[in-house]
Amino acid sequence: MSTFALTCESTADRPREFFHERDIRVVYFHYELDGVMHEDDLYQSISPEKFFADIKAGAMPKTSQVSVGEYAEFWEPMLKEGKDILHVTLSSGISGSYGSACIAAQDLAERYPERTIRVIDSLAASSGYGLLMEYLADLRDEGKSLEEVATWAEEHKLNVHHWFFSTDLTSFKRGGRISATSALLGTALKICPLMNVDNQGKLIPREKIRTKKKAMAEMVKTMMAHVDDGAEYTGKCCFSQSACREDAQAVADMIVQEIPQLADKITINDIGTVIGSHTGPGTVALFFMGDKRVD
Repeated sequence: MSTFALTCESTADRPREFFHERDIRVVYFHYELDGVMHEDDLYQSISPEKFFADIKAGAMPKTSQVSVGEYAEFWEPMLKEGKDILHVTLSSGISGSYGSACIAAQDLAERYPERTIRVIDSLAASSGYGLLMEYLADLRDEGKSLEEVATWAEEHKLNVHHWFFSTDLTSFKRGGRISATSALLGTALKICPLMNVDNQGKLIPREKIRTKKKAMAEMVKTMMAHVDDGAEYTGKCCFSQSACREDAQAVADMIVQEIPQLADKITINDIGTVIGSHTGPGTVALFFMGDKRVD
């Protein structure tokens, strides 16, 4: 049994069963919908279908991160169990959670000086963040120490690639990630912008691609340009999607044509309520291990 607890946030966008099976403890972000505050509880209190249908019907959810006090309340029972803690946060490029977690860790360190609380900025989001957690859980289960797992995370987190496209730009416009003019023109011209998470953990538009079919093909082409070992890749690969599972499956099938050994090994997850509040429906995101993100 490991001597440390591996923890993360609900914005890692994997199913509740995944976190339970891999013994990764999760602290919840929050979202507000129709004036009511909810926990981002991994779709226990609302279904993905209803959540994204509400947004499509005009709902405008707001999100809030984990507070300093909530981190402390989350971690303290583990410290009392005699566990050290390795916590990985949502990217500091899109959230202030890393700063809040560091403050909470420092406060608890003064009260539990015999324990270690290590906080790492994932520079990742959604199931890319979840993919990093999966690798870290593998290392922990191999018997690696907290420091060994943390060192691996720092050395390899920029190898986790995130590539997105969306067929609905409404939420990206509302969140300020693309301009109102770009959203209007994009919708009129059926442009699906291809975006990624850069080396600072920020979501960056990269290419404006006309039609979903071309965006899918470009996503696969981009993966093949960056993935470890090209067509010989044997690492992990997953998707997250918001009310467009058939589109994610279509891209997955195209990837398997290029990398046959990934057949039946690619997982497709739902984008969670917090990340989904900013993407809205119609987003497909692909994650894999590749060369280091340098811009």
